[in-house]
Amino acid sequence: MNNIILPSKEERLRYFGSVPSIEGDKPKNKEQMNDLQNTKKDYFFAISHVGIKNITYPVKISSTLKPYQQDSIGIFTLTTGLERNQKGINMSRLPEILQEYYTHGLKMDFSTLRDLSKRFSEKMEQSSSSIHVTFPWFFERKSPQVKLTGLMKADVDLLINYEKNVGWTEKLIMTASVTTLCPCSKEISEYSAHNQRGIVKVEIENEINESFTEDTKETILNIIESNASAMLHPILKRPDEKRVTEQAYENPRFVEDLIRLIAADLYLLDWVDSFKIECRNEESIHLHDAYAKLEYRK
Repeated sequence: MNNIILPSKEERLRYFGSVPSIEGDKPKNKEQMNDLQNTKKDYFFAISHVGIKNITYPVKISSTLKPYQQDSIGIFTLTTGLERNQKGINMSRLPEILQEYYTHGLKMDFSTLRDLSKRFSEKMEQSSSSIHVTFPWFFERKSPQVKLTGLMKADVDLLINYEKNVGWTEKLIMTASVTTLCPCSKEISEYSAHNQRGIVKVEIENEINESFTEDTKETILNIIESNASAMLHPILKRPDEKRVTEQAYENPRFVEDLIRLIAADLYLLDWVDSFKIECRNEESIHLHDAYAKLEYRK
């Protein structure tokens, strides 16, 4: 074995290209530095959204389903408006404020997001701001017969827009998976029927200053799953599998059926102003997916 004689760490760094710092003559204190972002003149256009995207932070979620309190990860987009006479915003203030809220527990509810969005607007000295956060929401589910417990997941997006002297608009998006069984296959086949996993995305929006209920997540999840052929489960034993398979056979759904049934339940909710639904069935006997989309504003 050959011994390697290494120079010092400093010499090794220089050997691979490192150079000493240059003192220069530009100021080092913030108060003496030029603030280009605050340079004011005519920049031709106002900007509706400017800020930071894909900033990831731990968040806290409350649920009426176990686990009632849980820690998750939120992926944020944080923006404000920008007036025509302003060159840019001070983007470092956005994560700075987010960090402040994190130290007190960053709760994923619209009450917290309302407060946070208003703080962004005031701190950034802009008339509007917006927050978009997406996170996984976990909840316990028992298998239908054996009653074994496992964790399920739905993906949730919360969006809030704030305008000074006007107020807030709020939007919730949930994406969840279900089982759907083809009515046509059941109708024409002597036995059996093909099924597929359905991906359902529900987006509901409330107008100015009309906030969602505290159990909105649970309500929307129930609407999605109760209208499908069957729910998905994290754990299934043979008696469970028998029940779920038979339940799907008893409740055949075209993608068109599923989206209309979900729309009917959303329509009956007084606190929903408008909604958008997308359903995509990952077909088991076709190369393509089945897809439907429905939008409705009351």
